[in-house]
Amino acid sequence: MQDSLVIIPTYNEKENIERMLRTVFDLPHPFHVLVVDDGSPDGTGAIVKSLQSEFADRLHIQERSGKLGLGTAYIHGFRWALERSYAYIFEMDADFSHNPKDLIRLREACVNGADLSVGSRYVKGGKVENWPWNRVMMSYFASVYVNTILWTGIRDCTAGFKCYTNKVLETIDLDGIQFIGYAFQIEMKYTARRLGFKLTEVPITFIDRQLGVSKMSMNIFKEAFWGVLKMRFKKIRRNTKA
Repeated sequence: MQDSLVIIPTYNEKENIERMLRTVFDLPHPFHVLVVDDGSPDGTGAIVKSLQSEFADRLHIQERSGKLGLGTAYIHGFRWALERSYAYIFEMDADFSHNPKDLIRLREACVNGADLSVGSRYVKGGKVENWPWNRVMMSYFASVYVNTILWTGIRDCTAGFKCYTNKVLETIDLDGIQFIGYAFQIEMKYTARRLGFKLTEVPITFIDRQLGVSKMSMNIFKEAFWGVLKMRFKKIRRNTKA
């Protein structure tokens, strides 16, 4: 079994992707990276491919035709990782809103007994930098709303910086995951909790992107709002192939 794979979805991240990859590969743990690029017209995919000879066997790319959504990018990456038997599988943004150094602590949490570790802005020691106050409040109360309905036990329900153990992703019926934006992050945590896995929050500092353009939209928030209500009555199924 291979050890750790970081999945990074990209769409127009040419300003960030090379620096992000070099930062991850400079960490003391030998992480592998899979970039799932949705046909970035700015050449993000070409930058990744130009680095593959330098980081042989550690840097991989899957290119898709068009912008197909965050959730589908991660599920594509999860399947790729499971086929290659990685023990620890991470989600991380390309824009440095997630500090790559925190990959070490997320992995340690899973090594020490968690099935899914979540980089959290809203537990003791976690914080947000460079966000306007209204976006911070929207994000915080989104998690309050989620827990009022779903009782996930996770304070940062929409967090997208995570480490899964192999057994979590093998057990979840990935075909049954319905959502592609913020609601995807909620649905994955909710499903893991309902299946009896141990979730742990690791405090992080979330820093808003400095380069490139945010992919956030009102449709993503709407999906999350209505999606939570749908999840409340969703029947959770295990992957019968696990």
